[in-house]
Amino acid sequence: MENLLIDNEKLVREFGASRLSTLKYVPDFYTFKKLIYSHRDFDKFLKALKKGEKCAIVSGFNASGTIHLGHKAVFDTNLYFQKKYNVPVFIPISDDESYITGKVKNQEEALNNSIALVKELLAYGFNPHKTFFIIDQVYTNIYNFAIKLSKKINLSETKATYGYKDDSNVGLHFYPSIQAAHILFPQEKFKIKHVLVPIGPDEDAHIRICRDVAPLMNYEKPSILHITFLPGLDGKKMSKSRNNAIFLKDNTKIIIKKVGKAFSGGQKTVEQHRKLGGNPDTDISCRYLSTFFLNESESRKLFDNYRKGKLLSGEVKKMLSDKIINFVLQFQKRLKEVKEKDVKKAILTNNINLNEIAKRF
Repeated sequence: MENLLIDNEKLVREFGASRLSTLKYVPDFYTFKKLIYSHRDFDKFLKALKKGEKCAIVSGFNASGTIHLGHKAVFDTNLYFQKKYNVPVFIPISDDESYITGKVKNQEEALNNSIALVKELLAYGFNPHKTFFIIDQVYTNIYNFAIKLSKKINLSETKATYGYKDDSNVGLHFYPSIQAAHILFPQEKFKIKHVLVPIGPDEDAHIRICRDVAPLMNYEKPSILHITFLPGLDGKKMSKSRNNAIFLKDNTKIIIKKVGKAFSGGQKTVEQHRKLGGNPDTDISCRYLSTFFLNESESRKLFDNYRKGKLLSGEVKKMLSDKIINFVLQFQKRLKEVKEKDVKKAILTNNINLNEIAKRF
């Protein structure tokens, strides 16, 4: 199995991030116990939150895909703050980035994907009254803000950060300005100074540009949480191209088939497994069950029984399939129930009254 902590450790070792474990207090929530490795200024965000100051979350999504189990940690973290602290969540859906990078055929596909994602995210559980989607083709005002920020972002910085070359299209070079505009949007439009951005470790470079430009333009630096990558079903980094993820639109048959092929920490035969036991630390089904579906006591029991050979790999996979199927079917049911009026309410438009929006939080 790949060591998916490498990227997180590199951020601490080479790029100045801080380990979450150094903080005296973190929220009592599973992602902070199991998946969040490092941060930038999360302690400042949490302090402001507890003092009752205005706070917001910005959490982007690419318009070329759909929701899979690997997104669960970020979504659940965002929802924790929205539900417990009434924090508004701003979700930029990067339809323009999907287009300029060639992830979609055209802008129309990117826009259609974006609308579909709004429905999916509302079905996942985000509050349509306190969640605001920025689709750049729709809320084109974002480009005015990006132009303002672009004055302090130079070409050498974007080339060094992203590895762009001189022959890369100019849209790629400009996109860091748009992404910074997304992140600083709550400050610019609603005077919310304390913004948290939960991300995977591979996205830190993008946010570092925003953190560099923010004080130059008299904004506060956004805080960051780095969530550890969840391995794909094959034990490698989860990706759409490898087809090693479970999507929330998968049907029962597909889920059972995918889980059945998941990387196992068991022995080659039942007899060997009963005698020698398995390794739950490398078994994907054990990992997923422990991370998402079981409490600490249940996880310990699962791991102990697997190590002792009391539980077979097939039995653990059956447990995981049942849990995922139940979770996915509930999501798919809610997706059918999402109301168009809630979709429209949650998408920002150029003519929307921002003062009315501000009353929602």
